[in-house]
Amino acid sequence: MRISNLLTWGLAAVGAYAADGNDEIKSIGLRTHSLSQPYLDSDMQSRWYDFGGDTLIRTDQYIRLTADRPSQMGWIFSRVPLTATNWQIEVEFKIHGKNTLFGDGFAMWLTKERGQQGPVFGSVDKFEGLGIFFDTYKNNRPGVVFPFVMAMVGDGKTAYDKDADGKANELAGCSARGLRGANVPTMFRLTYFQDKSLKLELQYKTEGEWTLCFETSEPPTLPAAAYLGFSAETGELSDNHDIISVAVSSLYGPPSGEKATGGNRGSTGGGHRLGSPSKAKKSGGWLWFFTKIVLFVLVLGGGYVGYTAWRTNKRSHRF
Repeated sequence: MRISNLLTWGLAAVGAYAADGNDEIKSIGLRTHSLSQPYLDSDMQSRWYDFGGDTLIRTDQYIRLTADRPSQMGWIFSRVPLTATNWQIEVEFKIHGKNTLFGDGFAMWLTKERGQQGPVFGSVDKFEGLGIFFDTYKNNRPGVVFPFVMAMVGDGKTAYDKDADGKANELAGCSARGLRGANVPTMFRLTYFQDKSLKLELQYKTEGEWTLCFETSEPPTLPAAAYLGFSAETGELSDNHDIISVAVSSLYGPPSGEKATGGNRGSTGGGHRLGSPSKAKKSGGWLWFFTKIVLFVLVLGGGYVGYTAWRTNKRSHRF
């Protein structure tokens, strides 16, 4: 192989690495916050979660926060706080029932409070942290299609605006017609990078297809130690609110990035987008990779030159 060919190959390898290598986000699963069948240990308890209220656990199918009966509340909360700086929570759930009129909905929580029953989708009001609400019953919110999914950041003092379906509290949200009783597994994926981005995606239209609900490049500051929980509530109207599985991962990388610029909210018909995080800057690590490639090429080139000189010298001694 000629030295010029070696250099060409080396530069191509560097280019490929610089383009793709450092954009990869690595994840480590957290079993302390994940849930899957059979949910319970041999002593019919969960090592990592507490549950209460009307929650019913069927080990081969679901964790049912509320049954399709009026006036129910149920919850399940992690026993240890989530302390990861960057994380992703992916949940399969199911909202369904036999009635044509239904309510009220369920919520996911990352809060300082844990396992306290209350009036906000089955959990406490005036919470401190993040709540993601899957609201299926419209109280008073003109121009918004339900089910409606929204995020609220609680400061420990502000009450949830239940009469107006959280309009005064909304950080971001989206309408999700077809989320209830969908023909495909319904899932949501919440991804958080501290000081960089918060993004919520939904799967309910087609299996394997994720729909952006909202994304912000100015995420809220969350408690350093927040408990992960789920709760649901029914009133005069009811539904089954089931959690099928929970997969939580701690995220690492990209190692550096530009701070994304803010933007305006989109329309409520599709999803709210509060700014799009830009791609991370390339890390200085690729420079070290480039150095190694150059050294490798120089070693090969030196070997090639040495071998050529040795072969020439050997031939000259034959004559």
